Amino acid sequence: MREQSSSFDVARIVRELSELVGARARKAYQPHYEQVVLRLNRKGVPSTDLVIVRGRRVYTSQRDRPMPSKPSQFAMVLRKHLNNSRLVAVEQFGFDRVIQLTFEHGGGRLRLVIELFRDGNVLLLDDSGVIIQPLTHAKYASRSLKKGVAYTPPPETIDPREMDRSALDALLDGSEHDLIRTLAARANFGRIYGSTACSIAGLEEKVDSNSLDSDQRDSLEGAIQSMLAELSEGDGAMMWMVDSDSMQAWQAADNEAARDAASSGITEIAPFDLAYTDSGMMVEVASLSMAYDAVFGSHDAAAFIRREEELLVDSGEDEGVKQAKLDRRAAQQRSAIDRFHERAAITQELGKAIQDNWEHVDSLLAQFNEAVASDGWEGVMDRIHDVPWIDNADPARQTIVAYLPDEDGEPGASITLEVSKTVHQNAQRYFEEGRSQKSKAKGAQAALAGTEEAREKAEKRAAKDAAAGRLRARQRSKRFWFEKHRWAMLSGGHLLIGGRDAKGNDVVVRKHLSSHDLYFHADLHGAPSCSLKLKDGLAPNQNPSEAIPEGVASLQIVQNLADGTEDARELSESLHSEAAQVAVCWSRAWGSGGAAAVAFHARPSQVSKTTESGESLGRGSFVVRGTAQLAPRPATRVGCRYGSGQWRPYASLRNSLHNLRVLPAMGQGHSGQGEEGGRGESHLKGDWSGAG
Repeated sequence: MREQSSSFDVARIVRELSELVGARARKAYQPHYEQVVLRLNRKGVPSTDLVIVRGRRVYTSQRDRPMPSKPSQFAMVLRKHLNNSRLVAVEQFGFDRVIQLTFEHGGGRLRLVIELFRDGNVLLLDDSGVIIQPLTHAKYASRSLKKGVAYTPPPETIDPREMDRSALDALLDGSEHDLIRTLAARANFGRIYGSTACSIAGLEEKVDSNSLDSDQRDSLEGAIQSMLAELSEGDGAMMWMVDSDSMQAWQAADNEAARDAASSGITEIAPFDLAYTDSGMMVEVASLSMAYDAVFGSHDAAAFIRREEELLVDSGEDEGVKQAKLDRRAAQQRSAIDRFHERAAITQELGKAIQDNWEHVDSLLAQFNEAVASDGWEGVMDRIHDVPWIDNADPARQTIVAYLPDEDGEPGASITLEVSKTVHQNAQRYFEEGRSQKSKAKGAQAALAGTEEAREKAEKRAAKDAAAGRLRARQRSKRFWFEKHRWAMLSGGHLLIGGRDAKGNDVVVRKHLSSHDLYFHADLHGAPSCSLKLKDGLAPNQNPSEAIPEGVASLQIVQNLADGTEDARELSESLHSEAAQVAVCWSRAWGSGGAAAVAFHARPSQVSKTTESGESLGRGSFVVRGTAQLAPRPATRVGCRYGSGQWRPYASLRNSLHNLRVLPAMGQGHSGQGEEGGRGESHLKGDWSGAG
């Protein structure tokens, strides 16, 4: 399955994106370096993600996709300039693989240019066409893509939609290649659509382009026109399956997971029927975006997961891998030392050659300076190519590239001369450069010695660990956002987040307690504020990494748990009980060896920093107003069932955590007025009642 879009695909995608005109840009994300996602909202319609995979494809999707909690710099720039702007136009540059989205807001118009050729790029332009920010800086022969530079589109290619019969005849007559190659490259069809044109016209692909007679050219012109008409007027898209089993699997798929599994049998997608393919293996879908989403949606939606896996670097990696890294570093340093010595020798030789050819160099400098004095740099630049001893000149740097005579008196080695300096000063500059290269070689030699020492230490450490039977610990270079706090995974994968200290309590309530979550707190001084997340949690990874050993669970962060549920209060009582038990275990009741404790939950709207007149709150403390609901079975025996099943105090079992289980116990019930607590706890205002 080809991953890169053709000009035909881009033309159809532009038509489909035009249906989004009027939508508002809400947020921009960059889940992976290769991908940018722009979230668009239309009235009365669920939000749609515009997925841009750099250099490959653009399509719309409504899949759930985990996003990084901290946006990248490019995503922040897009949010700053495009937030709440309205999409007003979608265009394709000619028939090239370049899409332009025009957005409008109170500050004017902005354009987002998406290039889908080569490595691809995404560029944000202001109203005058100046680049505000590119996804990646790039420089080509005819244009430069960097911040602050006016955007220049790529050189125009042939647009078959504007090609009449005379242009087609000129194209065929001027080609020395076969028909398929001419259509694919010179007519901007690509091989797939070039083969389709040949098949519709009934022509052999390998026939010479300039050998076609009038009837054959008529057939080819008719085939091209029919393809272009289908492209501009047709709806939907086509997908082709590899075999009948894949076809049956796709037809039987009735949910997203089944369709993702069946998508491995898709071999090609296109905006219209490809005449050279097997029509029996063809499936029609509503849009080309849906076809892209069917084939690549699962992979693209996991972009953030892939990025996280790439960042999870093992510091305790295999010693063989470490040894290979040190070997590569040592080889690179040796190569650098050789280059420094080589450059030092060359520059010193050039310095000596300047001194040996003193009269020649002095004459060149004198004549050049006289010409500049009389005609100026512009006049000299016009005549410089007529001088055999000067290659070129740089007015900005006041330098010329000249030739020294070889043994036969002909132009030989080239040197760079500063025209404002003497022959001796130019030669001295080369000698100083040689000394600088030698100094760099000494520094590289010292670095190589350090690498060799590190390699010897690594070898000794590996041998010592192997002899003692020790295993290296595995560490991660990056932690997830919830690992900054206390966290637990409850039944169904739901996350419970709790503060580690007073400052952490403030962060949990302020940043991680949304309107549909639930606030939990143990009725003890200093207990952490906890947030039971409704949508955020962990789910089995459908595409686990090959590096994960067999039998080890692979989980991924998701943001679509409890689908169809809008409030965490609607979750099961057993889940509330689990959250209450964990909240109690995170409190001082656990470490003190208490037998039971009480926890309650409240809606986020009931939790506030606002106090009554005359009262004050410290960091990490909150006021809970209204009726706070006790968890169904919040009392938790702070102990464990160990060995024979008897209860033992936690303090005596700190070294047996692998056998520890927290179990709930039924309480006697409790009702009354909540007491005001101190730092790190919640103040209860009003009645709270329920089973204790």
